[in-house]
Amino acid sequence: MKKIHIIAIVMIAIAAFILLTASKDVSTYATFEQAETSQARVKIAGQLVKNKEIIYNPSKDPNYFSFYISDDDGVEKQVILNQAKPQDFEMSESIVITGEMNDDIFYADSILLKCPSKYKTEEISIREVNG
Repeated sequence: MKKIHIIAIVMIAIAAFILLTASKDVSTYATFEQAETSQARVKIAGQLVKNKEIIYNPSKDPNYFSFYISDDDGVEKQVILNQAKPQDFEMSESIVITGEMNDDIFYADSILLKCPSKYKTEEISIREVNG
């Protein structure tokens, strides 16, 4: 075989490896009900349940954060995230968690917060100076 053929085969193998590795991170949006029956990682979009307990004690365990969210169907579940609590967590409009259900608890390995926009329409008063 020529060197160019060997290089092409190696390049194809590397590309296939990269695609297979990247495809493991692909997960689908689901509800808690779908996540309970799924064996794969899923993404769940929902809102923070503000009247339930949020547990984060960085002096005891800085990588344990527990809270409750309600999915799009209105089902509330406990979520455990083994990372630090994100800044401005309570102010988020919506939350997207990625992970797996296990024994009625969702174990998240990543979280994405949608926070209120600082560019929302606000009343702005403009004072004119008559000179």
